[in-house]
Amino acid sequence: MGDLLLVRHGETEWSVSGQHTSFTDIPLTQRGEEQAKSLAPLLAGRTFALSLVSPLHRAVRTAELAGVLADAEPRLHEWDYGGYEGITTAEIHRTRPEWSLWTDGVPPGPPGHPGESPQDAGARADQVLDRVAPALAEGDVLLVAHGHFLRVLTARHLGLTATDGRLFQLGTATVSRLSTEHGRPVIAEWNATGPTGAAP
Repeated sequence: MGDLLLVRHGETEWSVSGQHTSFTDIPLTQRGEEQAKSLAPLLAGRTFALSLVSPLHRAVRTAELAGVLADAEPRLHEWDYGGYEGITTAEIHRTRPEWSLWTDGVPPGPPGHPGESPQDAGARADQVLDRVAPALAEGDVLLVAHGHFLRVLTARHLGLTATDGRLFQLGTATVSRLSTEHGRPVIAEWNATGPTGAAP
């Protein structure tokens, strides 16, 4: 059984400001590009049975700069934030002080973006895990994607609920590794960074 390696894309202007970013396809900052390049040594020398990347530019560019050849997988896109796209948690709390993405989901957004509940994101993560399962039986698998969705996917891989993704903080431009111990899934490494470091 191979390891499942997770790469979160590098810094963007909205990851710095804390704005929820799902379908808005903004580029990496200059620092984000440097972060992505710094991941190459962490991935060098590994052979992957399968490498997949979210089709959004910030993920594709991170994969390219990290020296990864990956196939696009639309189901790796970020949690659809619906009507909260581009809005910070602090702004949301002005009218919904108890709101949490992990338990409350989001309101509908523009056409084509109804938003996702934690359960919706979890079901999509399960679909990705089903796709990579045969490749994991042959070797390591690499996924390059987004913070909240990779946290949901981690929770589901470990047999937890999608909402339990709240337990796994994930920085930009980091490599995390899910492995097995005595046949059971475990976190073997989390938030590893290259020499430039990662954003919190």
